[in-house]
Amino acid sequence: MKFFRNISYKKNIAYLFSCAIFFIITSCEEDLTKNNGKQSKNFPSTIINNANIIQRDSGFVTLRAKAPIIEKYELIDSPYTVAKKGIDIQFFDKKKPKIPGTIKAKYARFLDYKKFYEAKGDVRITTNDGDRFAMQSIYWDQIKKEMYTKDTVYVTRKDGSTLVGANGMWAKDDFSKYVFYQNSGNFTSTKISEKAK
Repeated sequence: MKFFRNISYKKNIAYLFSCAIFFIITSCEEDLTKNNGKQSKNFPSTIINNANIIQRDSGFVTLRAKAPIIEKYELIDSPYTVAKKGIDIQFFDKKKPKIPGTIKAKYARFLDYKKFYEAKGDVRITTNDGDRFAMQSIYWDQIKKEMYTKDTVYVTRKDGSTLVGANGMWAKDDFSKYVFYQNSGNFTSTKISEKAK
């Protein structure tokens, strides 16, 4: 009789132990599903260290970008790419394919679906004509092919003349045309006399 009591006692313990494990697993699963619904999806899905990105259009290189780190956020409704430690971009024009323009900034973000760039922090732009622009931020709409800022813009032309746009500027993205707001600067007298003719 003792033998049967031991077996039934062990069966009862095994049964209770398996029930306890079942309830623990089920309760853990419920907690995980509750937490997954509340978790943020705003984390990088891709991280690229020492990035070197080339963008082409019909075989022609239109853009090269280098950055210490690039993070892609693709799991959210409005995916974007960010370079938090700075970026160095070269952009190429088909008219002068061997001389790129450059954009350098301490921070940059690209909204994938809008094809829209924003660069911030000591932004420096050099056109392929040699004109240099300095400002704190700039926005680049690739679809509209235009760039703009509301910051003060300092321009040094390749001929040495300078210009200050106190309330920002608008420009075509190849800098073939640009407009400054409330500007001032110094120009050589030959430039002014040429425009008067």
